[in-house]
Amino acid sequence: MLSYRHAFHAGNHADVLKHLVTIQLLKYMNQKDTPYMYIDTHAGAGVYALDSNYAAKNAEFETGIAKLWDRTDLPAPLAEYVQIVKALNPSGKMRYYPGSPYCADSVMREQDRLRLFELHPADSKLLADNFRKLEAHAAEQGQRPTVRGKRIIIDRANGFLGLKALLPPPSRRALVLIDPPYEDKTDYRSVVQTVSDALTRFATGTYAVWYPVLNRLESRQLPDKLKRLKANGWLNVTLSVTTPSPDGFGLHSSGMFVHNPPWTLEPMLRELMPYLVKTLGGDAGAGFTLETGQTLAVHTGTRRV
Repeated sequence: MLSYRHAFHAGNHADVLKHLVTIQLLKYMNQKDTPYMYIDTHAGAGVYALDSNYAAKNAEFETGIAKLWDRTDLPAPLAEYVQIVKALNPSGKMRYYPGSPYCADSVMREQDRLRLFELHPADSKLLADNFRKLEAHAAEQGQRPTVRGKRIIIDRANGFLGLKALLPPPSRRALVLIDPPYEDKTDYRSVVQTVSDALTRFATGTYAVWYPVLNRLESRQLPDKLKRLKANGWLNVTLSVTTPSPDGFGLHSSGMFVHNPPWTLEPMLRELMPYLVKTLGGDAGAGFTLETGQTLAVHTGTRRV
């Protein structure tokens, strides 16, 4: 299905959670000198104009980044994330929002590699155009690559399938972000199959899955299915900003499920999530869940607010 356009949802509360976690995972990987690969199975357009017809239609960014933009009390991890967004808006006015590939590129080092998949023809072209502009700007500033090989490769392809050929990566270090649109319920099955296959090919990789928390059966079952996959531990965090609407429409909650998470992620989120609930929450239904455990869903800690 190629109708989905992330521009409608750019910068919303789900993006805040997804990009916050992704940035922290990358920063942890930066602590070792060995280069690594970032793989995005559904990369989108890379950058989104918040005043475009798509983003302005429902103005979902008002539930997310807009509530953090002018805060002066941001905890350090959130401040790092917001600074990446502000770097894309040098005028100080919030006009553009970075997608996952841009957030990743902003954190990663020159020796690291990005492999980006996007099947939608329009978004794939926009993604390539946006990174071409970034490279041209860097060249104008006199910034020249000092490592051999192409740092960023963009494929107009199915990321679920394309991931297989990249694992294991040459350096044996990788972060994989999997965040399909879930418009088609088969996406839920594809996520589980893809992660299961990836863990078989490359057991020590870090795999981060974004998912919507909805009433549909496939959404409710996804975290439990991911918990049963064989990995060296998992973490599951969800953020709810409002009470679900009676008709079931709208995205009020989303989650990030991480296989092989760094040990630093859980304590950081335990401290940070109450702040996000307070700042982004719209009513008494706002809250979060945070679980960690081992294969077969042996929980070592759970916190619910």
